[in-house]
Amino acid sequence: MLFAIICTDRPGGLETRKATRERHLAYLEQWKQHIVHGGPLLDAENRPCGSLLVVDVADRAAAEGFAAEDPYAHVDLFESVVIRPFRSVFRDCMRVE
Repeated sequence: MLFAIICTDRPGGLETRKATRERHLAYLEQWKQHIVHGGPLLDAENRPCGSLLVVDVADRAAAEGFAAEDPYAHVDLFESVVIRPFRSVFRDCMRVE
């Protein structure tokens, strides 16, 4: 099942994000078979200010566990984390619905 994970960084979190990025990417590498799409959300100056991931996991509990174990979560980078079921209509330039 697909889930969108939308994370918003705490104000002033850019340095924490930069310091933790390599651990975050290594964590995502371990989950790459479940990641449909992912990357940072950007502010008006194109600086990272959050994250967006679409993951394909068994259920909401798995999506919550994935989000909770992200190194960014461990350093309290996020002001908020929203996890929602997601239905893909377009994927890889093709309509899939």
